[in-house]
Formats: sequence, C-alpha cells, structure tokens
Amino acid sequence: MTIAPQILPQPFDRARAQRSFESLKQSGYEPEGEARALLESAFGNSPFLARLALREPQILKRFFAEGPRALTAECEALALGAADAVVELECMQALRQAKRQAALTIALADIGGLFSLDDVTQSLTRFADAALKGAFRFALKKAAQGTPFADRDGATLEAETGLIVLAMGKYGAFELNYSSDIDIITFYEAERFPFAKRGDQRGAAVDIVKHVVRLIADATPDGYVFRVDLRLRPDAGATQIAISADAASDYYEAMGQNWERAAMIKARVAAGDIGAGKRFLKDVIDPFVWRRNLDFAAIEDIQSIKRQIHAYHGHSEVAVAGHNIKLGRGGIREIEFFAQTQQLILGGRDPSLRTPATLAALEALRLRGHVSLAAVQDLTEAYRFLRTLEHRLQMVEDEQTHSVPKNAHDLAAIACFAGFPDAAQFGAALTARLKTVQGHYARLFEKAAPLAGEGGSLVFTGVEDDPETLETLAKMGFKNPEHISRAIRGWHHGRIRATRSPRARERLTALIPALLAALATTADPDAAFAQFDRFLSNLPSGVQLFSLLLAHEELLRLIAVIMGSAPRLATHLARQPSTLDALLDPGFFQELPSRAELTETLAASLLRAPRFEEALDAARRFAHEQIFRVGVQVIEGIATPKAAGPVFAAIAETVIDALLARTEAEMVEAHGHVKGGAFTVIAMGKLGGAEMTAASDLDLIFVYDALPGVEASDGAKPLPVSLYYTRLAQRLIAALTVPTAEGPLYEVDMQLRPTGNKGPVAVSLESFTRYHAADAWTWERMALTRARVVAGSPALGGAVREVIRHSLCRSGDRAVVKSDAAEMRRKVAAQYPGTNAFDLKYAPGGLMDIDFTAQTLQLVYAHDDPAILAQATLAALQRLKAEHILSENDAAVLTAAAELQLTLLQVLRIAVDGPLDAASASPGLKSLLARAAGVSRFENLTRVLADLQHRAHDVFIRLVGE
Repeated sequence: MTIAPQILPQPFDRARAQRSFESLKQSGYEPEGEARALLESAFGNSPFLARLALREPQILKRFFAEGPRALTAECEALALGAADAVVELECMQALRQAKRQAALTIALADIGGLFSLDDVTQSLTRFADAALKGAFRFALKKAAQGTPFADRDGATLEAETGLIVLAMGKYGAFELNYSSDIDIITFYEAERFPFAKRGDQRGAAVDIVKHVVRLIADATPDGYVFRVDLRLRPDAGATQIAISADAASDYYEAMGQNWERAAMIKARVAAGDIGAGKRFLKDVIDPFVWRRNLDFAAIEDIQSIKRQIHAYHGHSEVAVAGHNIKLGRGGIREIEFFAQTQQLILGGRDPSLRTPATLAALEALRLRGHVSLAAVQDLTEAYRFLRTLEHRLQMVEDEQTHSVPKNAHDLAAIACFAGFPDAAQFGAALTARLKTVQGHYARLFEKAAPLAGEGGSLVFTGVEDDPETLETLAKMGFKNPEHISRAIRGWHHGRIRATRSPRARERLTALIPALLAALATTADPDAAFAQFDRFLSNLPSGVQLFSLLLAHEELLRLIAVIMGSAPRLATHLARQPSTLDALLDPGFFQELPSRAELTETLAASLLRAPRFEEALDAARRFAHEQIFRVGVQVIEGIATPKAAGPVFAAIAETVIDALLARTEAEMVEAHGHVKGGAFTVIAMGKLGGAEMTAASDLDLIFVYDALPGVEASDGAKPLPVSLYYTRLAQRLIAALTVPTAEGPLYEVDMQLRPTGNKGPVAVSLESFTRYHAADAWTWERMALTRARVVAGSPALGGAVREVIRHSLCRSGDRAVVKSDAAEMRRKVAAQYPGTNAFDLKYAPGGLMDIDFTAQTLQLVYAHDDPAILAQATLAALQRLKAEHILSENDAAVLTAAAELQLTLLQVLRIAVDGPLDAASASPGLKSLLARAAGVSRFENLTRVLADLQHRAHDVFIRLVGE
C-alpha cells in the first residue's frame, strides 16, 4: 500500500492532530511514516475521524497492514452477520460496530488516494446493502416467530416471502455519499407474503419495515448505521411505509409523475425477495419509466422539470460561502437532471441509455450522439470534483450536509481539507465548476420556452423542500414558503381531483412558475395562494383550467386578482368552473348589458332547453355568468359598484320573467287556464329598489286576479282559483330556488306579503287591496315604498301599482308614523346592534338608518306630494330634497353616507361571504375597498366611513327619532 504524500490535504488543525496522536500512543499505537502523514491529515481536518480512530485503534493498525479492500469486505460480512444475532441489542451493536469500521476505513482510503471516487461510493453502497440485508433478515426472523416459518433462517425468509426492497437515488445507482441516508421503497406481493397482523398483511409488512428502520437508523450509544428515507414511495404523504405490489402498480399506471420516473431510473433491488423485486422492476417500473412513445405534453412536462430549476433567471454571481453544492446552481443535481431528462425522453426507444449511474449515463448519451464529448468531459470532471467535496464536507462531523460553510474560519478549514492552500483558490476552483455546469445545463432544451420571469428556482419535484426554491418563494413575497412548497407537491401527487390525471399534472408543471408570479403580485400572496389552493381542491378536473391559464396570460393575472381580493368569486369559480370560458369572450369586459340585452341572451339559451329541467339549468348558467361578469368588472374597476346594483336587479328580473312564463306553461298543460285570470310578481327590498348585490335574496309578493264567478281552472285536472295560483307561486319559487346540476340560483323571502308568513303564498288583488287600504302596519307601508312590479300580467301590474300608490299616499298621523319607525329601529338594534362600522346595514348611521329616514319621510309627506315617491333610496333622497322636505345639508349627508355604504356593500358581497372583519381582512380586499371608495388607504376609508355614519345617524335621530 502506497500513499502519495503530495495528494494528502494539509492538516488544518495541527494541534488537534497532535492531541489525537498522544491519545493513540496511550492505546499502544504510534504510527510512523506515511501512516502518520495520512492520519495527521485526517485528524487535522475531521474531528469526527479523530474520535472514531481513538475508539477503533485496532482498525488503524489493520488498515495499514491489510489494506482497505480487505477491511471493507470484512465490514460487509460483519453487517450481514448481524442477522444471526439472538436479541435486538446484539444485532444493533453488530451493525454499528461494522459501520464504524467501514466509515473509518473508507474515509482513510479516500483521503489517502487509495480509493477512487467510484471505489468510495461503491464501497459505501455495498456496505449499505449488507447492513440492510442483515437488518431485514433479523426482522423477518422475529416476524416469523410463532408462525409455521419459525424454523427458517433469515436468508431463506428474505428470499421466499415476497417482500421487495428497492434502493433509490444515489443508493440505487451505487453512488452513496459519505454521510448519506439511504432511500428505499418497500413493497410486498400479497399472494406470497406469509405474515399478517391480526389478518392484516399490510400491518405486518409495516411492522417489519419499522423494525428494520429502528435497527439501522436509531441513534444509540454505539451510534447509528444509516438514516433511512422512505418518502420516495407512491404518494408518501398518504400511504403506509409498506405497499402492496398491486397497489403500487395501479399508482404508477394512473398517478405516477415524471419526477418519479426520473427517480426510478436509479432503482434496483437491494434486499428482500430478489426474484420478486426483479419481476416488479420488469413488469411495473420499466413500462412506467421507459415509454416508447411520449406525447408532446409528456415531453414538455419533462422539460418543465428541468426548466423549473432556475425558472427565474437573473441571479448574480454564485456565492461560494453557504452554497449548496447538491441542490444549488451548477450543483450535483443539475448534472443528474442533465442526464435523467434526456434518458426519460430517449430511453424508451434506446435501451442503451437506461443506465442508473450518472457518469455512465452521460457517456451513453455521448456514444449515441446526444451530448458532445466536450460537455461530457466538463460535466464528468465537475461531478467528480463536487462529489469529492461533498465527501469532505460530510467527513468533518459525519453530517449530511451539502453546503459550503458561511463563516470564514470554517470556509478556510474546508478549503484546506479539499486540498487548496487558501479559501480564495478553493472558491475560484469551485466557482469555475459551478459555472461550467450552469452553462451546459442552460443549453439543454434552450429552445424550450421559459417558464417564468426573474427570481430564482421553483422546484416542486421529489418529497422534500428544495432550499433554493424556498429562498425564491420568500423573495417573491410569500411569508410561508414551506407551506407553499408542501401544497404544490401535494398537487403533483394527485391528492386532489384536479390533478389526478397525468395530463393535468403535466400541464400544472409548466404553469406553476407563472401562477406563482401572478399570485406574488397580489397584496397578500400567501392568502391568494391559500384561496387558489381551496379553489383548485374543489375542481372536478384541472386539465382545461391549466391549459386555459397557460394559453392566456391575462386570464392568469385576473385569476390571481380574484384569489387575492375576492374569495367569494373564487368559490363561485370552483363551483362553476365553466364560467371561466366566459372570461375569454371578447364581450365579457364590454359595457354591462341592458335589460333588453339580458332578455335576448336568456331567451336564446332557453330555445335550446325545451324541457322544464333544462330551462332551470339554462337560467342558472345565465345568471351565474352574468353575476360573475358584473363582479369581475367591479373588481377590475371597469364597472362602478353603483352601476352594479341595477344590473344585478335586471338579471334577477330577467330570470323571474322567463321562469314565470315556463312555469305558467307547465300549469296550463297540467291544469288548464283560469278564465280571465292574471298573475303578477312584486319585487320588494333591494330588488324593488334596483339596489341588489351579488348575494341578495329576492323579496317577492305574488298577486292574482280572476273574473267574478270563476271558481276553478278549465283543464283536465282543474284546481280552485286560489289553489291554482298558490301552486303557480310555489312552482315559481321552486324554479328560482331549487339546486340543480348547475347549482342554486336565488333565495326567496315572502315575509313582506300581507299577514307575513301566516298568509297565503299568493294573494288575490281584492285581499291585497283591502289589506293595504286599512290593515297594513307602518313597517309594511315603509317596505311598500320599494315595491315594484317586475313580471306577470301588465294589466294586473297596473292595478297593483295603483293599490301601492294609494296606500303610500293616504293621510295619517305623522307623529305616529315617525314613532312607529323609531320603535321598529330600536327593536332591530336590540337584535342586531351593528357595533362594527362595516356592518353596513345595521351600524348606527348605516343603510337601515338611511332607508328608514327616506321611507318615513315618504309616508309622512306623500299624501301632499306624491312626487317624492321612489323605490331606490338615493332617488328618494333626491326627490325629498327637490321638494324641500330634506334640507340641502341633510340630503348631502344622507346621500354621501348611502353612496359610500352601497359601494362598499356591493364590493363586499362580490368579494366575501358575511360581514367584514377589518382586523382579519386580507390586504387585497382592503385595497379593493379603498379603491372603490376613492381613497388612498383602507385606514382613511375607516375614518371617512365612521364620520359619515355618525353624521347620518344624527340626521336619523333628528328627523325620525331615537
């Protein structure tokens, strides 16, 4: 054995090396010559190796006497022999003893130049195989106790029980690094696996794997053997650590992702039933990984995996200090992906490219003419340099680290251990390799379209967070990058319906960077992402959405705005994803439609819906699309909130009118006509005042009339007149309210009909007239100020208008009217105190105060001046001012307060469900409210709102009463 002194790193800490030699001397060993030189280098650069040597001095003697190859072979035999232990403690001690000897032997052979990089990685991998086999055999023997298999030895049980252990990643490719964990996946063949935990095969298999992990990974006073990573199994977040081969086969066929195909390139059978494992690789994994025919989308997805790394360009120079040489720019992963992405695309048709080892894969690609000789030489040299540096980083303290130290002292130490005279020269050498790798990596798929703009890497493949991706997300403005990363990896795993198809996940891969960039422009990127996550989780399918967003950049921006500021619209999109198609209509952002245009649009849809149920669906699609259109235009600032109310009302009127016609036709077919009969629909509340919001229900009253002496309809199944129109009203209510495949439409409130909920659903004109002539309460007359006929018989509608006008204009005691109004307001305030200023209806000085003021003044003065009557509050205020009933100042206060609060109410009903909690509202929503109100900041809005409410409440008290 000859050690070349010129290749030995200088000891960085000579004092520690000297202390180690003094301790060795006390154990009876004093190395000399090349042995001392090698150990001085090891002790002076690695505190871990110094401690290990002092614990195993006999290994040092044998290392220099017998050589490293004999010792590593012995370590493998010791690890495999741990299977013969009688008790668990004995097995664990034997495995850890073998690991200490292997770690010391391989490290010394590496530092001394006795092992090449390939020798080091293969020795580490062979030892891992031996330790894993030893642990599995011991665990299987324990599982067999008390079963018919109890008399079999561990090797027999391992070979015959259908348990498959795949080595993955570097472990699978015989490329383990010095302090690596081992990535494994365990499967079992249900028809051959002989063990069951109370009849549960999976439970028994899981227990065996847990036992193996404990044997290998648990830290004891003797150390540990290997950390074990089981997260490369199918959908690791949702599956057990042992999976049946059949379930795995179904997963890879239906749900497997391209990054899993890349990972499986390196898969091999490391332990367990070797024959079963080889069958599984051949029958399940090979067809999954090596596709002979790849469609465009699959190729694009593979390219997207590559392009996600540094999807955001524009980074400055690579900083040596703190750089992750595995995952960072120009690092080991880029070299691996350089090979794997091409293997995935080309290997289905060319078996010669299916090699698991990275350098062998590069050479195979060169031999087939896919990569130049210069590129292979550059990447091979860089790979060997980076892998050797990786080993040095990990040898220092046996840590699974891949990052260059940040502080100057530790950076100088690792530079010394890597064989450089100082940190500057080390940094220059490392930077040169990183840039070389970056250059070749950037040229791969250089004709493919970039995934995003500037910023950094966005990688969501695999099972763990990518450090540089987390950094990129943080720079983009996301406050919880780990949550974002986990959620997106969950999408890729197909854990939601929208991403369960391979095509959807392929589209998603390409979309992610642009999506995150769009969400990052919102006021609260984390909240916008959370809303998009909820939106996506509710979608039945994602392919159409992802394709739309990829093809239409402006649509992606709009989706981000909706997610960031209008979660209610986002919820609507999730329930009605077909609404997205409307966004692509050139007319979607044009001027909001008139009532005539709405009628024409719905009529065209109903022509294609001959059946009643089809008509209900068509009406719902129409209303959903139109309400969504208004909402988006308000959010985007194209339409004003003030303009939205009349359009929302017109949409409702159009639907009521159309469905009444269909409902009447159904009634006529079933029960005939009522001779001389007529039916009309009165809108009350916000619909009556044409001040509807996106969330308003419909306050309706139904009135009918018939010729004197007509008692029933004339159909095959006649109904009495009152029952006929009651049925008609009930069917119309059902048509407006019942959920269908297209979702719900409106809620209908009938409490404002004569005698309220106790009265009939439809009232005769005679009853309606009589009630409002003499019996109506003040609050009912106040509500009647907003009454408006919106559908049904024109003649009957005219008669109803006269009844309403007569009721509103009759003379009465003004003091009683005001007293009744004030009393009713007090009762409402007792139940709904409105302590939050953004409880815009009930807050003192809110919309109820203003409505009550307008309605009370109309009842008090309409007898003398009918011109003041108007269904809309703002119009009534203007008429009251014009007739000098309201002073200029009072009218100005009430109008300003009403306009602001109606504006805010429109935006809130479009954007969110329920009242606004200013403390928890998203920045996006606050910004939207401030913009709609015409102020610069939300804080300014709260002050303006509070001031106007205070002044409006003062007017209410003065004009109506406390």
